[in-house]
Amino acid sequence: MPDKKVLITGACGEIGQALIQSLSEEGNSEIISLDLKPLPEKMVGMSKHHQADLLDKDVIASLENNHSFTHIYHLAAVLSSTAELNPILAHQINSCITIDLLEMAARISQAGEYSVKFLFPSSIAVYGLPDLPTKQSVPPVKENQFTDPTTMYGCSKLYCEKVGAYYSENFHQLDDQPPTRLDFRAIRFPGIISAFTVPSGGTSDFGPEMIHAAAQGLPYDSFVRSDVTIPFMMMPDAVRSLIMLADAPIEKLSQRVYNITSFSYSAGNFKEMTQNGFPGAEIGFKPDPKRQAIVDTWPADIDDSPARQDWGWKPSYETTEICQNYLFENITKHYA
Repeated sequence: MPDKKVLITGACGEIGQALIQSLSEEGNSEIISLDLKPLPEKMVGMSKHHQADLLDKDVIASLENNHSFTHIYHLAAVLSSTAELNPILAHQINSCITIDLLEMAARISQAGEYSVKFLFPSSIAVYGLPDLPTKQSVPPVKENQFTDPTTMYGCSKLYCEKVGAYYSENFHQLDDQPPTRLDFRAIRFPGIISAFTVPSGGTSDFGPEMIHAAAQGLPYDSFVRSDVTIPFMMMPDAVRSLIMLADAPIEKLSQRVYNITSFSYSAGNFKEMTQNGFPGAEIGFKPDPKRQAIVDTWPADIDDSPARQDWGWKPSYETTEICQNYLFENITKHYA
């Protein structure tokens, strides 16, 4: 029997696919995946997949009636740039569905008299620095600083962090039921770079998009200025961090929400790195005013010392040389 029964929403996204592969390789989890899309053919058999819409209330009811989850990785979301085009849909998916799933997790916790772990990928979009001089002068930003988001995506992520912590600490007990609480844990991710999946709809995607375009021999114009700098990490580290936080003993955790990062890079740095790996790559800069304004409010670096101290976080892909070698080798194979 598997030790864990895991639900992964947004399973066909960048993190979802990598998480399914990692948990499948571990071999001690029964994985239930859910997405609007079918799983890629190469992943069929790694999970029991449901192609469904979480906005349909019957979907969550069916999940609850048929499964006693021990872990929920709620990855489904409308990303930052896309959310600005349709803020109402972003609110429904990013906020309302999260609360519906928290309610489900709370009921499962109580019925089974155990604590369901609810893993939530948050984002540096929760931050909102007031101006560029502040961004350029402040030290790495801590979790409780500059949380004044300027986008619907950032607002929804910050709101869900707060609601998740509330459910964990103040779960409303039902009459004649044990006071079991769910266990909400969140990671504020920086920009994430995958060698195998093309990014879609994120304001931090200027770096990954640049590399993927060059690998295909396509020209690329960055939608931000060359000097724009934000923190990044590689996809294997992002997935590993989610599993590490899920496995950390609750008594080791000093907070519910953690920053993590690997390195900070500018769009200009990405151009140089990309052209080193793919000589002759055509890369230009044509900033989009709306997306540029968003990324200007995000910190250039974040402080992840609590994650390092509490649950031993440390990126494996920490230097630009290691990242370059990993990216160029795997992206070249992917497109070949």
